[in-house]
Amino acid sequence: MGLISWIIFGLIAGAIAKLIMPGKDPGGFVVTVLIGIAGALIGGFVGRAFGVLEDTTRFWSPMDWLFSVLGGLIVLFIWKKIAATKSAK
Repeated sequence: MGLISWIIFGLIAGAIAKLIMPGKDPGGFVVTVLIGIAGALIGGFVGRAFGVLEDTTRFWSPMDWLFSVLGGLIVLFIWKKIAATKSAK
């Protein structure tokens, strides 16, 4: 998939990550979606680097979805921890 596909995945992955990881997000929904985009791009990169994801043109690959959502969850989790640390000071 190309960069545009991963950005679209990220929009959806950000929404899914928000549903899976509820709670107050620093920055609101828009920031959560942007974090989902970043997570999807990172997830796609990591998946390709480890050879799990093939460089195909299939947009609806289950592994692509898995890596997008996992990447979004990881980046969202890190973002929440960083924001919580800053607000505690």
